[in-house]
Amino acid sequence: MINKQKVAGVLALSLAALTGPLLAQQKDYPIQPVAFTSVHVNDNFWQPKMEVNATVTIPYVLAQCKANGRIDNFLRAAKKLDGDKLSEFPFDDTDVYKAIEGASYSMQNKKNPELDKSIDSLISIIGAAQEPDGYLYTFRTVNAKKPHEWIGDKRWVNEEILSHELYNAGHLYEAAVAHYQATGKHTLLNIAIKNADLLVKTFGPGKIEEYPGHQIVEIGLSKMYRVTGNKQYLDLAKFFLDVRGPKGDAYNQADKKVIDQHEAEGHAVRAAYMYTGMADIAALTGDTKYLTAIDDIWSDVVTKKLYITGGIGATGAGEAFGDAYQLPNMSAYAETCAAIGNVYWNNRMFLLHGDSKYIDVLERTLYNGLLSGVSLSGNRFFYPNPLASMFQHQRSAWISCACCISNMTRFLPSLPGYVYAKNKNDLYINLFMSNSSNIKLTEGNVNIVQQTDYPWKGKVDITVNPDKTGEFTLRIRIPGWAKQQPVPGDLYAFMDKRSFPLTLMINGQAKSFETEKGYAVLKRTWKKGDKVSLLLPMETEKVLANQQVKDDRGRFAFERGPIVYCLEGPDNKDSLVQNILINKNAIADANYHADLLNGVDVISTEGKSAKRQLKTDSILQTDQMVKAIPYYAWANRGPSEMTVWIPYEASAVRPKPAPTIASTSKVSASLKNVRMFAAIKDQYEPADSKDTNYPYLHWWPAKNTNEFVQYDFDAEHTVSESKVYWYDDGPWGGCRIPVSYKILYKKDGQWVPVKNTTPYTVSKDSFNVVTFEPVATTALRMEIQLPVDNSTGIHEWAVK
Repeated sequence: MINKQKVAGVLALSLAALTGPLLAQQKDYPIQPVAFTSVHVNDNFWQPKMEVNATVTIPYVLAQCKANGRIDNFLRAAKKLDGDKLSEFPFDDTDVYKAIEGASYSMQNKKNPELDKSIDSLISIIGAAQEPDGYLYTFRTVNAKKPHEWIGDKRWVNEEILSHELYNAGHLYEAAVAHYQATGKHTLLNIAIKNADLLVKTFGPGKIEEYPGHQIVEIGLSKMYRVTGNKQYLDLAKFFLDVRGPKGDAYNQADKKVIDQHEAEGHAVRAAYMYTGMADIAALTGDTKYLTAIDDIWSDVVTKKLYITGGIGATGAGEAFGDAYQLPNMSAYAETCAAIGNVYWNNRMFLLHGDSKYIDVLERTLYNGLLSGVSLSGNRFFYPNPLASMFQHQRSAWISCACCISNMTRFLPSLPGYVYAKNKNDLYINLFMSNSSNIKLTEGNVNIVQQTDYPWKGKVDITVNPDKTGEFTLRIRIPGWAKQQPVPGDLYAFMDKRSFPLTLMINGQAKSFETEKGYAVLKRTWKKGDKVSLLLPMETEKVLANQQVKDDRGRFAFERGPIVYCLEGPDNKDSLVQNILINKNAIADANYHADLLNGVDVISTEGKSAKRQLKTDSILQTDQMVKAIPYYAWANRGPSEMTVWIPYEASAVRPKPAPTIASTSKVSASLKNVRMFAAIKDQYEPADSKDTNYPYLHWWPAKNTNEFVQYDFDAEHTVSESKVYWYDDGPWGGCRIPVSYKILYKKDGQWVPVKNTTPYTVSKDSFNVVTFEPVATTALRMEIQLPVDNSTGIHEWAVK
């Protein structure tokens, strides 16, 4: 059991970081967040989203955990359900833990006896699945006849690779701490303590010296230490960091010792969780050797590897960071979990350094690449968050790997914990949203009331109500975007180098102010009812990327305040946006539309649409009005075209296809995913076979099968040539050029092979052309033999 005296007075713990008052002997961050339970948000932007999370998303995710076998895993491990059938992944236990964590936070914001009872029942099932010595991992405890190939033949042997045993433990600890703080009940915390004690006995110098394959146990152990005061948990968290590298893989940040890492590499979620853990351990131990590493890594990300939306992780190959300036849009991975991890990490960096640049990155991620992960309805989700689409992306009701879905449930209720922070008599105001909050400074208690229509309007009113008149300092963040700097460094810049006035008033009188680390510093004797008004210049800006980001050359993105915009099909002519060109000097207006996407500012401007023509290389351009919506709200009206980066140079635009035989045909194939069908006739010529900047059709994960793709023409045509460009993402991906293929045409309802006059060739990085004796037909079919060990895909198929 935990020491009740030690935890007395420990307040609610937010995901931002656990707050205090902390145990007297504990070191911690020099700046402390104000617990989300002290911040009561009542604005028109975030409060409805938190309400949807509480009333829709959390119950929905709990129901999906039941429907998709997550809870059955625990029941089978507890021998309360017959059989050994398990869900798909050994980390599926964490979806239940994260849902409990989200429910716990939500209950702190608003009591919910029915949810409380449901969570109690779930915890009893989890407890029954725990082995006597504390081990808790359903995929092993079920003792299936055919064990999952990831788990290994005994405990921990595959931990550094794929088992996720410690990853599960980390999420268990976070859920346990959240539930304890929300309810005062020890039920889940006792389960977590028993498990953590097992880890202490099992891992460490002279014991098992292995690192977690997927980081997060370090963060969980830090939270457990804060609550219990058991320093063994903190020591173990530090051990798990120090034992990493240098003999492991870059994929999970184990190719170097953590203190020798200075660039972001590998799986983006694992990385962000690790950097967050490093910050926690540095703060809690006072050992600063991690700080040089995470400072350097942060600079690497922000100046070379960050999407304008705040997303991180450029490539689906390993869900990983790419090379410097490798930021593709259509194939951007930018996983929702990575965005959440980026918020955790940047908040920790602020708590260490007190610099607003970290909150600038946090805010950008929050309003864009994180919020885009959940639909306005609260029950449809994105795993990757691309910055361009041609109908191939659609929000999912559930995903077999559901980590991003359950992560959203736990993040949103904790959001108010990022608004304020404090250090003795310094009160930091980091985010702007209407709320009423009670904050304890050294000088005494102070009530802060924010009133604002942010992010649509730039006026923020802050009423200061100290219990007694006293001197303390308000540090109000001046966002980087309000000072013509969208992100720290030169990765992105506003096109128009113009400055706008920024006004700060106290009790109606304009005041000059000094800034320190990006904060307006207001030190004075405050009395009840004092009112600070901040007027931020909410202008529509055009953002340019560094010229080294080749995917964004000749393009700009719209931004207004912290909100990044995109063009989406439903708002534009012919439901197309990839063919739109906007002059970089075009005037853009923004107007609020209360009836669109739950209320958004819409940007309108004049532009042109581009269209290919037959038998000429010239592009036809036509004037049209163009509208842009906030990026976070895209794909709430079904699959469509979308782009964040808008061409202002003709070379960057993707014209509407010319009406060729292929483009006017109906596509069918031996595939269920019809969203891929249009890719083969969009008249985009890829840079090479592995080009993922535009959609492609593929049969992955099928191997060694005979597949087909077919054009049904709009009328009978006489054809004599086929050109196909294969998709091949070797050596790392699963697609290769096919073993062979052949063309058939429809004759009297039957498929007949064409009589080719040139040989069939199969090669990468170019069109494979075959000519044949002319045939008059209404349909053409391509039959493809896939390789034995790989699948195959098609970029483009043209017919003449």
